[in-house]
Amino acid sequence: MDHSRLKRNVTSFFPEQIALALSTSSSSMWISWITGEAQIGLNVTPHDPKTVASEVWYGKESGKYTMKQNGVSVVYSQLYPFEGLWNYTSGIIHHVKIDGLEPETKYYYKCGDSSLVAMSDELAFETFPLPAPNKYPRRIAVVGDLGLTSNTTTTIDHLIMNDPSMILMVGDLTYANQYLTTGGKGASCYSCQFPDAPIRETFQPRWDGWGRFMEPLISRVPMMVIEGNHEIEPQAAGLIFQSYLTRYSVPSKESGSNSNLYYSFNAGGIHFIMLGAYVDYNQTSAQYSWLQHDLEKVDRGVTPWLVAAWHSPWYNSYSSHYQEFECMRQEMEEMLYTYRVDIVFSGHVHAYERMNRVYNYTLDPCGPVYITVGDGGNIEKVDADHADDPGKCPSPGDNIPEFGGVCHMNFSSGPAKGKFCWDRQPEWSAYRESSFGHGILEMVNSTHALWTWHRNQDIYRENSHGDQLYIVRQPHTCSVDSKTG
Repeated sequence: MDHSRLKRNVTSFFPEQIALALSTSSSSMWISWITGEAQIGLNVTPHDPKTVASEVWYGKESGKYTMKQNGVSVVYSQLYPFEGLWNYTSGIIHHVKIDGLEPETKYYYKCGDSSLVAMSDELAFETFPLPAPNKYPRRIAVVGDLGLTSNTTTTIDHLIMNDPSMILMVGDLTYANQYLTTGGKGASCYSCQFPDAPIRETFQPRWDGWGRFMEPLISRVPMMVIEGNHEIEPQAAGLIFQSYLTRYSVPSKESGSNSNLYYSFNAGGIHFIMLGAYVDYNQTSAQYSWLQHDLEKVDRGVTPWLVAAWHSPWYNSYSSHYQEFECMRQEMEEMLYTYRVDIVFSGHVHAYERMNRVYNYTLDPCGPVYITVGDGGNIEKVDADHADDPGKCPSPGDNIPEFGGVCHMNFSSGPAKGKFCWDRQPEWSAYRESSFGHGILEMVNSTHALWTWHRNQDIYRENSHGDQLYIVRQPHTCSVDSKTG
């Protein structure tokens, strides 16, 4: 935490941990930051968020800020009323939505409180094109399960070299819950190292360190996040997700969602759906109803590409988390298939895997391409065992999800009929490798997208990567009008 990329490098109420996020339209952008020092100890007193204003000054010329927008400020506390455990209360967290932006335009901005003469240095971002079948973000980075390790550093440095215009973060950001409240050394297996902990503790300053570590990137490139299991962070009072929900802006209200745990947005000719794996997803839930309404409104003539993301993969041939979210798949897969989702990104499994197009465990040319990128470099290390390796098939009692039911099942058809695991790499698993890394998605046009998975070790080699292919849509063969459901 004393590393120059993690420690607090501002004074007084100057902004830090500045982050961008898209709204549902290219005419708006969310800007978030933190002022003041967090407190940690047995007794903490929250800041009054009203003491510091939330202002963004912005314009199309460097040094000339012709527009100003005010926003909201909040604080949160993570409280553990157990003997010897430390409590935490955050700095003041600011969120401002700036409007009136023109598409495909560079804007310069400062954030902070001008009355305190506590404004950030000038920063800049570029807006995305309006939704259209021939307009796309230049390059989209996809990463998950990052944490804060030397592997994380390699992943992010490599990602920055690939110059993305947007980041899709598929959950498990900081791994603050791999530490005790008093800090110290984290654990790759929390329950193994801290079996007597009265609750799943967290060291909340890891969130602040992560915000500082990511700021040079996400203060100029929007990052769209979705929660993972390491964001749950239960408190004794029953509160969950407080750090995640308070720190990051997402366009939930703009997209008709009543929860920051699931939402949607457009980025040029792509419609993104961000689903919550740790909030009710069954067919009577608010999330399921919202998803149906959202999909019904998608105009594939305007946004031809339909991309979904959530943390926990449905298709996974690794032993780790094998069939863990089978219940979610059984509830939601048919709807995503019906509306012809093109690509699905997930994390959770700490390795890379890309599937062939699949629906209900059967190869299907109209099914999505599922890709797992939970290999960002976190403290829990890389997953290497496959469920089809000899002696590595989990038992049905393993891999119990932290939310939702258990729906483990034997396969009903194909080469693994009647078995819980395959005895070879499943036919729906196209490519898998146990390396840390990140992915880059580049939309070529309304039917072709280039996907490249960059392994961390490839940062040292010219024009080297792990997995690469063109993902091809077939709108005439697999149109929504021809859906079989």
